[in-house]
Amino acid sequence: MATEGELGHRRCCTRDALDVPKATEPQGDTDGPRRSSLCAAINNTQGDLGCHLHRPRVPTAVSSPSCCHQHSEEMCESCVVKTTLTAENVVEANKLSNNYKFGFKKWKSHVTARPWEDRSEIVKELYSDLNVIRGSGGSTVTCGNVLYLLLFGWWLSLLYVLVAAVMFITIVGAPHGRLCWDLAGYFLWPFGKVIQEAEVPKSHQALSTESSTLLGGPTPCRWRPPCWVDTGYWQSVGTVVWLCLGYPVLALAHGLVSVTAWLLVVLIPVAKLSARAATRVLLLPPERVLIRHLRVTEVPLEGEVILCCYRALNPYYYKYAVDGINVFAVNLLPLVLVTLVLGYVDSHNHLTSSSIKFTLALLSIMPLSYYIGMAIASISAQSNFAVGAVVNATFGSITELTFYITALIKGSREGNRCYAEIVKSALTGTLVGCVLFVPGLCMVIGGIRHQEQRFNSRSAGVSSALLFLSVGGVFAPTLFSKVYGKLVCSECHNVTQNPLGHYLCHNCHLDLMENNGTLYYSHVQPLVYTVSLLLPAAYLIGLFFTLKTHSHIYDIHISDCHMPGHHHSAVVHWSRWRALVILLLSTLCMSACADLATEHISPILTNSTISQYFIGVTVLAMVPELPEIVNGIQFALQNNLSLSIEIGNCIAVQVCMLQIPILVLFTIFYPTNFTLVFSDLHVYASMFSVVLMNYIFMDGKCDYFQGTVLVMVYFILLAVYFFAPSPSGC
Repeated sequence: MATEGELGHRRCCTRDALDVPKATEPQGDTDGPRRSSLCAAINNTQGDLGCHLHRPRVPTAVSSPSCCHQHSEEMCESCVVKTTLTAENVVEANKLSNNYKFGFKKWKSHVTARPWEDRSEIVKELYSDLNVIRGSGGSTVTCGNVLYLLLFGWWLSLLYVLVAAVMFITIVGAPHGRLCWDLAGYFLWPFGKVIQEAEVPKSHQALSTESSTLLGGPTPCRWRPPCWVDTGYWQSVGTVVWLCLGYPVLALAHGLVSVTAWLLVVLIPVAKLSARAATRVLLLPPERVLIRHLRVTEVPLEGEVILCCYRALNPYYYKYAVDGINVFAVNLLPLVLVTLVLGYVDSHNHLTSSSIKFTLALLSIMPLSYYIGMAIASISAQSNFAVGAVVNATFGSITELTFYITALIKGSREGNRCYAEIVKSALTGTLVGCVLFVPGLCMVIGGIRHQEQRFNSRSAGVSSALLFLSVGGVFAPTLFSKVYGKLVCSECHNVTQNPLGHYLCHNCHLDLMENNGTLYYSHVQPLVYTVSLLLPAAYLIGLFFTLKTHSHIYDIHISDCHMPGHHHSAVVHWSRWRALVILLLSTLCMSACADLATEHISPILTNSTISQYFIGVTVLAMVPELPEIVNGIQFALQNNLSLSIEIGNCIAVQVCMLQIPILVLFTIFYPTNFTLVFSDLHVYASMFSVVLMNYIFMDGKCDYFQGTVLVMVYFILLAVYFFAPSPSGC
């Protein structure tokens, strides 16, 4: 097996061979194929990322395999640092470039519509209409189809039989009764069957149809199709009876099936099937609907195919997006509305308890965090660097700050110090989780697919240095208080019954307010303000270092790798104004959900048998970061571990250098119980996490074992918090 050095030499030689034109090649039409070869080589590298060495073009003879041995190890190592990114358009290129910029929010999903020809066959199938007749794809008896039969097929078929009986009783609705009887057999097992619309004379045809993403294909433009106005179909008595007695019941049933299947995500084909049946099939005249069971040797009749479904379940629908929004974020959006309505209408808990409202408010933060991230990425990709930096700095930490500030306000109004301790626990939990759990989980999941993953150790070193600086600055007031504060205990007992013997004390804490708070107001508080000014300044210096003076650390190059003849103009999902409106609305809803969460957290804090430390470092700290964790996992699966690590490091740095100084600044204008003095447990957990992370990231490569170490250490710290006594004031 080749060693790492040999592999590095080969990578360098490969880039040289691709980047250097041969002297014997004509310089005319060969540029297109050579460019295609370069793009293919870039796209075939790990994670769709490749390295690009900047060296003068030399004759081909110099770029022989022997040249690899002439390059120094440092030059080949730089191959890992330098990165060439492929993008479909300028907007997407800006988004990819922003992912590598320190302080910018990392975003995996596309902010523009991808060209249809560039998508994989799996993704194309997700967006295809259920009206394509394919060849024999094997048996239709699959686990997903059987699941459809158990969940929907049997009772939907039975309902069609009952409606058919009602239509036969009315006499005039007999044609619709026969249609319902046929559809009962179809919806019991629709797989491998086809519904077609029989052709009509061209003089009666109309082409007014429109496409719907949710319904999966063409639907009538109006309630009354214009092609049947002349024939009097919609004025007949049978049609009126059908629209009054049969259609509403079946439409309601299909609507229920569509919503349920859509929420289950993997059953979205069933949602498309049911929605098209309600909006297209049931509105056609019965004589126009043809239901046939396709066999391999049969040729379908002439006519438009309305429905043709082979599989009820597709596990790849987690990739499905509506207007650029992931299907899970779409499905969780109604949860936000339910939470707001239930939280503010039922303020006295007549309908639900505080625990349910707190859970709903916390879950609502996840989709709102996704919308905020999508809006920030869209605005940054369509704007210049200055606007992108301002938007990321302003709204990058809005999710966490909203909750922290509302919790501090509530604690100040009630005079309860427990809220301040919960905020400190959440800050520490975010720091520890983003340093240990996020990169560790990404290493484990990415290591399952890739035996060894490499990342930009120099950029990770910049983040590690900032983390050391920020952790030292944040906990400096705490260490100062440990040295000069007075230890006060509320209860002490003489164990040996000897005045000079041993004493056992309980509920001990450092008193900073001795002598009317001289120590705190004269020494600790000025130190806190000084640190709160120095940390943002260090953050700005880090931005200037990584984005201006030493941007070559990342060395990002954008390459357009599309074949000639394709149209690749940027079609953005969200324009800048639309993204701005969504960003403001999501922030407003986030504030409301945070207010509800802090309003209904009191019973959980007072009645829970679990330590408040544990609640803060787990639920309150990591739930808002779930979209970031998903982004990191997706980057790791594509062997782009650099961004997975930067996601955690960037959040941890922002916690110490932006969020905490903002909270200190907030306490100046709105006095709260928040002081920058943490418990010993927070100090030790944070410092140990940063040291371990820096040790793991030292060599620029990792595997699933190192990720397992980080995750296990994180779980050990969670166990410590779980069994820790409740903090002072709770």
